[in-house]
Amino acid sequence: MLLLGIDLGTSFIKVSVVDAATSKCVAQVSYPEVESSISSLKSGWAEQSPEMWWTNVQAAILKAHATKQYNPKDIGAIGIAYQMHGLVAVDKNNNELRDSIIWCDSRAVDIGNKAFDVIGKEKCLSDLLNSPGNFTASKLAWVKENEPDIYSKIKTVMLPGDFIAMRLTGQTTTTISALSEGVFWDFKRDELSEDILNYFEFKKQLFPKINNVFSNHGNLKANVAFALSLNKNIPVTYKAGDQQNNALSLNVFDPGDFAATAGTSGVIYGVTDKLTYDKQSKINTFAHVNHSSILNRLGVLLCINGTGIMNSWVKKYIGGNLSYKEMDLDASKINVGSDGLTILPFGNGAERMLDNQNIGAYISQIDLNKHSSAHIYRAAQEGIAFAFRYGLEIMKSNGMYIQNIRAGKSNMFKSAVFTDAFVNSTNISLSLYDSDGSVGAAVGAGIGAGFYKNSKEAFAGFAPIETLMPNNAALYNSKYEEWKSELEKHISK
Repeated sequence: MLLLGIDLGTSFIKVSVVDAATSKCVAQVSYPEVESSISSLKSGWAEQSPEMWWTNVQAAILKAHATKQYNPKDIGAIGIAYQMHGLVAVDKNNNELRDSIIWCDSRAVDIGNKAFDVIGKEKCLSDLLNSPGNFTASKLAWVKENEPDIYSKIKTVMLPGDFIAMRLTGQTTTTISALSEGVFWDFKRDELSEDILNYFEFKKQLFPKINNVFSNHGNLKANVAFALSLNKNIPVTYKAGDQQNNALSLNVFDPGDFAATAGTSGVIYGVTDKLTYDKQSKINTFAHVNHSSILNRLGVLLCINGTGIMNSWVKKYIGGNLSYKEMDLDASKINVGSDGLTILPFGNGAERMLDNQNIGAYISQIDLNKHSSAHIYRAAQEGIAFAFRYGLEIMKSNGMYIQNIRAGKSNMFKSAVFTDAFVNSTNISLSLYDSDGSVGAAVGAGIGAGFYKNSKEAFAGFAPIETLMPNNAALYNSKYEEWKSELEKHISK
């Protein structure tokens, strides 16, 4: 049997087809060829069309078929990973009512902060494990307050992956994991949060049926199956937010396991069995893919909005026609510390680890007689690595003990300059794997379909392709302290 994994990212849709018997990827594609755009009608806003996602998902699946590496009729289950925290609202006919307010949109910060104060900070943190902050619940409240005509037509509220599953199957479902990332879930009472529903005056009927992450979320509609050259009634057996799914793809299921990503945004994600929370809500806790009412498995998430997007901005506006590989080669010729040039990569919306401030990105201390474009390439990658270090210090202050971090060898982890800066600035070993989100979604589908008895069977033989150890931590530490000093000049006191 073959497994189809869909990874709904901000920039691209990735699709992988995995042979369930070997857990090996037989085909992988991304679509579109150029990064999908983000609509920003006002400063701090970020939206994308769910129907654009659906169009691109279909195109990506057909592009995968065109590789001729497999028979589409052998696909037996579908898994979906998706960009977290996005708000999708549909009417009674399941048509989108507005563009999705996505993860990096910061318009609802004040709404979430007010809810945090009124509901009570301690109650929010102990029950929701988070401040309502800038998450999906607050975004929905923004629509209710600012677009009442649209809000009145909403039949169902869902996360991005729920929407794609609905388009595939015609069924609307969600999960505890998805509801927790929207800050709709009460962990103490194991139910939709009455505090959130009552405060914002949301009706329970707005939310889909709640299923297990690994379960049947509907079967492929006949017309969709025909259009995509697939068998009808193939089940969607797995849905998870991109960071929970990235952790799954790296066999991160148990307390003490840590995963990282460095795509458009950057994340460190660690699993715990404690109902833990950060009193300042700079890091967040959500239900992991294997969380249940009888087994606590929580994902503690540090998110940095400005990581790969900073590097891609540098490539687009400074690198010109250079490839990322060529930029890395130029950057590798520059000294650690970029000869004093500093880049703060925080230009992609409000940063939770900076108290939901949107401080913007900065390139500073440029010496016009010394610095070149190569210095900027290196400073961008070092600045991103230092942002991870800054966030990890917050995680450690919350009792998270980290010995090793796992990551797929993709996105920024393809860069030797970045991985060297990451390992040495954090002083933590890094294990890189031949895996990514769409492969993880496919394996998740295999678990949900019952092909694998459990995660251990699914990941039997899973091993890193390389492990990197710190070898220059002292030098990077001194450069980090200089970078941190520059950052603190821009953080409001």
